[in-house]
Amino acid sequence: MQSDSTLMSASLTSPQSDVYCDLLIIGSGAGGLSAAVTAAHLGLKVIVLEKSPLLGGTTAWSGGWMWIPRNPLAQEAGIIEDIDKPLSYLRHELGDHFNEALILSFLENAPRMVAFFRSHTALRFIDGNAIPDFHGNTPDAGTGGRSVCAATFDGRLLGRHIRTLKPQLPETTLAGMGIASGDVRHFLDATHSIRAFSYVTRLVLRYWRDRLLYRRGMRLVNGNALVAALMKSALDKGVELHTNSPATQLLRAHGRVCGAKVTTPEGGQSTIHASHGVVLACGGFPHDTERKRALLPHAPTGHEHWSAAPRSNTGDGLRLGEVVGATVADDLEQAAALAPVSLVPRSDGSTIYFPHLIDRAKPGLIAVTAHGKRFANEADSYHDVMQALLRATPPGEPPRAWLICDHAFIRRYGLGAVKPAPIPLGSWVRKGYLKRGLTLNSLAQACHIDAATLQATVARYNDMARCGRDLDFKKGDVPYNRIQGDISAGHPNPCMAPLQQGPYYAIQIVMGSLGTFAGLKVNHNAQALDAAGQIIDGLYAAGNDMTSIMGGHYPSGGITLGPAMTFGFVAAQHAAGQAPQ
Repeated sequence: MQSDSTLMSASLTSPQSDVYCDLLIIGSGAGGLSAAVTAAHLGLKVIVLEKSPLLGGTTAWSGGWMWIPRNPLAQEAGIIEDIDKPLSYLRHELGDHFNEALILSFLENAPRMVAFFRSHTALRFIDGNAIPDFHGNTPDAGTGGRSVCAATFDGRLLGRHIRTLKPQLPETTLAGMGIASGDVRHFLDATHSIRAFSYVTRLVLRYWRDRLLYRRGMRLVNGNALVAALMKSALDKGVELHTNSPATQLLRAHGRVCGAKVTTPEGGQSTIHASHGVVLACGGFPHDTERKRALLPHAPTGHEHWSAAPRSNTGDGLRLGEVVGATVADDLEQAAALAPVSLVPRSDGSTIYFPHLIDRAKPGLIAVTAHGKRFANEADSYHDVMQALLRATPPGEPPRAWLICDHAFIRRYGLGAVKPAPIPLGSWVRKGYLKRGLTLNSLAQACHIDAATLQATVARYNDMARCGRDLDFKKGDVPYNRIQGDISAGHPNPCMAPLQQGPYYAIQIVMGSLGTFAGLKVNHNAQALDAAGQIIDGLYAAGNDMTSIMGGHYPSGGITLGPAMTFGFVAAQHAAGQAPQ
């Protein structure tokens, strides 16, 4: 593997204590790298600081999907809609948290962002033209054409620099092999279809060939592909990417943010002067105990929330911004992008937090509280399911629930970190992560669920599943539910099937998130604002360091990465003194 790009200059490792650039980016997720690539394209000298040993932040672990209404790929496919449609959808969804200036900036610049990266960088996209918005009953909800995802990326193009790309979370892969969204159906059908078996065999053989040659898979997918393509683009444009380099203080002169102090990889100190300003993109506060305690009511000590975001996301950007007068939003509908997570034990004694994003909608699964009752439409979005759990949890009880399925379900679809057949599941039972019972009664005892209520819940659900109608929570009624289900299973409702073949299985889910929504307040140019709403000159925020433009609501998949990429793009153009093109 060869590359003519240089990952790092000697600027932070040389004896000199002062380094100069035009724009300094703190954080290496989608928001930070989007800003870096855009600024470098516009002629600025750019430095990116990452405190971790690896680049990519939460983005590298994500699905890589971006909500971009009116994007070029949709338009090329003939899906044409006026800006008023997504504007109306968001106006209905966000209610009192609708900020027209921010929303219009996003809706106008997001398609331009995609066009820019398609034309000038190594990043390529696949369309999400069949992916609907979460809430199909809201006026002007989209049934498709509002999503894009990073296309697969050949990791060999990064040369030696791939060693600094954060790999996917192992538990979300198949023995280390990343699975793209378009691959999932082939893997599920591999034991039933010659075509799917052939497709999967080619991917597996390629992966193990790469492991032999390069010690890792080189077919990068999802958020890992997004970061890799942005890294390649940044390197090609001369951006300096520095790992193990945490920023410790912002510099301010004559009322303007103009750089930062940084701890170098060797433990020394350096001062970076940035003539055009600083972009904070450190990934929000998912592992900042004090901030969680202050902003998440379900985490009164800050410890009752388990985020699937990297542990290095500890609110650094928010604290850096606050010291120079920036303000963190405390009035959102919800301060985090909630998601059900399960606590997965590792062999080294550590625990990772697995986000349940796909399994809940498949036919043959229900979610129940410890009292044995369903509490939500399991096929709704991860955020909606956890909001429902919060509402269903009595005061004084921790908000926890169980995902329950039968043997046929777990062997076909898997559950959480448990993979489908033919991969064995016994080790997960022995670890205690997966509970098993030959009958519903024995499963209830293993999980400390009220057995009589659980049996009644399953009986009622099975009757509804056979008819294909969820009279209690309307599972399968909206397009988002159905696309997450399994049409090929042949049930009247693609999200419902009876639980009837023991043994039965359960995994406990707890309150978690994919990241946080509450960040620094900004204007339509991604410029940070102080408590009086005044611009802090030279300071920008992007990604989860910027308060979500959705006001703590979650109207569609990709409403984190879409705005992150877009406002990184916008911030860079403003810092360069250029209007969006």
